[in-house]
Amino acid sequence: MFPKLDLESSARKWHAAFTSEGYLDIGKTLSRIYRGGIHPSIRGEVWEFLLGCYDPKSTFEEREHMRQRRRAQYAVLKEECRMMFPMIGSGRFITAPVITEDGDPIRDPITLQEAQAAKELSSGGQQNGASAGYEMVKEHDKRIIQWKLSLHQIGLDVVRTDRTLVFYEKQENLARLWDILSVYAWFDKDVNYCQGMSDLCSPMIILLDDEADAFWCFQRLMRRLRGNFRCTERSVGVEVQLSNLASVTQVIDPKLHRHLETLGGGDYLFAIRMLMVLFRREFSFADSLYLWELMWALEYDPDLFLMYEDPDLAAEKSEGSKGRPKSTRQCGKFERENMKNGGKGVEAPLPISVFLVASVLKDKSTKLLTEAKGLDDVVKILNDITGNLDAKKACTGAMKLHKKYLKKAANANR
Repeated sequence: MFPKLDLESSARKWHAAFTSEGYLDIGKTLSRIYRGGIHPSIRGEVWEFLLGCYDPKSTFEEREHMRQRRRAQYAVLKEECRMMFPMIGSGRFITAPVITEDGDPIRDPITLQEAQAAKELSSGGQQNGASAGYEMVKEHDKRIIQWKLSLHQIGLDVVRTDRTLVFYEKQENLARLWDILSVYAWFDKDVNYCQGMSDLCSPMIILLDDEADAFWCFQRLMRRLRGNFRCTERSVGVEVQLSNLASVTQVIDPKLHRHLETLGGGDYLFAIRMLMVLFRREFSFADSLYLWELMWALEYDPDLFLMYEDPDLAAEKSEGSKGRPKSTRQCGKFERENMKNGGKGVEAPLPISVFLVASVLKDKSTKLLTEAKGLDDVVKILNDITGNLDAKKACTGAMKLHKKYLKKAANANR
């Protein structure tokens, strides 16, 4: 369950972690998260560091300069999208298709009316001549077609996302979520939009008041997870993680793995939701956020900001620092284990999310072995964990399995 936190104490300790210039002692912050999480009032600020939006070694002034630059960049992106579809930024959103796969406009009367109203709103109500009305013309640009095809799906997902929260009783907040996801779909031309992204983005706009800040925080999260959503004609991105999960389970619980294979579940597709949206459906809203920051704290790499902001410079730094390990105090506990292992017996470090799912399967191993007679039973047993998981216990279990897996993998390759 999510721990109770004192607002005044949490905020005071958070601000005390900065020097007068603005340098953050990230090691203290990670330790505090392990002990009890972050108070919701400061969670957005903390997440910006955990996700690599900002460098703990930067000053207040440097971060403010970067924040303003990113806000301006987001404004340009959003305006570019608004020029292609004027409902962006209007406080409205759509749930009906607006274009066919061939680029022909779909003249849905409600969509037309809403788009027209959005255009009038954006221009101050002054429409005349050739600019009057929403231009419903055939689109020939394939990228724009793909983007417009995603807009109504984003709208359908938005109205289903966290619908029990008071925050989303306001139309303007639903529209903000739609705007961010629509802009991201244009920004990330390889991934566009996939179902599940709304679950990942929703907490960002709740925690961060500025839409641009929420966008870039979401973008950093997607840098970690976009491989799960990236699909080709041959494969779905998350298949890589499902394959990793199968490999981990085979090592730490071979009997369970064989049983799942016998049931036809060797592809581990029953676990796809947990990996895609990081347990958002298995935990309450508050508990899932606590789980996320625990995961990110455990995986934290002090070079994260540089890897995202300037990959080439990060590679040069890594090459030049061989033999001089990072300060383990600035690294998360999970990252320390990977550093300690040094890749022995493991081709590449696996994300903690894989071990979290493996931990859940291990915990339910006896029930799965004795009661699951088919894949429907596996899904039912796993669905029964909803609302009954403890975030800290789950992460502790994942860490133990991670150590066990690394040890067995290393021994197997000797």
